[in-house]
Amino acid sequence: MKARLIWLFLCCIWGSTWLFIKIGLNDLPPLSFAAIRFVIAASILWIIVAVRRLKVPRSRSDLLLLAATGVLGFTVNYGLIFWAEQYISSGLAALLQSTIPAFGLLFAHLHLPGERMTTLKVMGVVLGVMGVGVIFSNQLKLSDSMALAGCVAILISAAGAAYSNVLVKAHGGKFDPTIIATMQMSFGLIPILLLGLTFEGNPLNFRWTGRAILSLFYLAVVGSVLAFILYYWLVQHMDVTKTMLIALVTPVVAVILGMLVLSEALNWRTLAGGLMIMSGIGLISGRRKKEKPELVPIG
Repeated sequence: MKARLIWLFLCCIWGSTWLFIKIGLNDLPPLSFAAIRFVIAASILWIIVAVRRLKVPRSRSDLLLLAATGVLGFTVNYGLIFWAEQYISSGLAALLQSTIPAFGLLFAHLHLPGERMTTLKVMGVVLGVMGVGVIFSNQLKLSDSMALAGCVAILISAAGAAYSNVLVKAHGGKFDPTIIATMQMSFGLIPILLLGLTFEGNPLNFRWTGRAILSLFYLAVVGSVLAFILYYWLVQHMDVTKTMLIALVTPVVAVILGMLVLSEALNWRTLAGGLMIMSGIGLISGRRKKEKPELVPIG
């Protein structure tokens, strides 16, 4: 029950982040926006690590794992998301990001003996992705080449996030979730920060409006610190393919927020797509023998 509640809470948090990214991009350049978000979040996480006196991994193999998954999960994933949302709608970005479970299903099959592909899992993921597609079917028209580039970027980001999640599940079982989130974020933000400084200039010269600051701190504190601590706890207590189904539900949350914040009307696409998504989750989360793979740390 606890895992299910955290799963639902994370759906709400990450369903709202698409809106705040889009709002912030009205004033801030994408790479620096993402980097500053994670600088703030990582600073808070390091304070939590110090207060809790958590052991920081020092072996070469542990640092390599956290650095590699940090680059995949933060540099590649979030760098491309922030960049792509300049050219495509937040809804379309959420749709394309929902391919994470599809990528994750393949990677988990290769790396996690206890999470092999089954017919029901494949059907569930396909049905869920189709449901998200129904909801945002009116946003799938690409108007220019940069929109196409944005779509490709989101697909690459989804693959990076999925592979990072599977590697953490396979080899990161000995780490505290806070350590995973802190060190991955710290490693992953460095390349984005350097790219932002190189191509976007001095952050002091950015347009720091109230909405930009609000978006930045919401994404840093709620969408990063709180969400990632909860997420990595969830990864260690739930099948990774099920945790990645969060990516299928977040677009539905985005639709609800659009109705409340932007007065968007509820249409048949939302109802039909939502039903398909929930049905897909039901297929993947159906009752079966509990298979908990042994986590094999590196080094």
